[in-house]
Amino acid sequence: MKLTAELKKLIAEGMPAMVATADRTGKPNVSPKGSLRVLDDETLCFGDVQSPRTTANLKENPKISILFFNPANRRGCRIWGTAEVLSSSPLFDQISRETMERRKAVVKNVIRITVEEASAF
Repeated sequence: MKLTAELKKLIAEGMPAMVATADRTGKPNVSPKGSLRVLDDETLCFGDVQSPRTTANLKENPKISILFFNPANRRGCRIWGTAEVLSSSPLFDQISRETMERRKAVVKNVIRITVEEASAF
């Protein structure tokens, strides 16, 4: 699925994103992600700085749901997709470098998300 200009705007305005994952038994986890960003029309990513349960869940079950919400205008969007945990790649190197420069934080993994469905509200 392609992200429209409207969805990209809602994503940019709805930070931090709330990311929902589940382990292989279905036990859910929800975690805020301030580093989530659009990579292209079909892909998002975020750096795993302090996300051990999110990352463990995605290794067991790559399905992910993300909620972006701007309380000022009560608009947002939901994204559903499949995630891939990257511990080395050019994208990992880029996100690691940028996160160190901005936050002085070490990225353990980069989570790349292929968008399968998205809806605005």
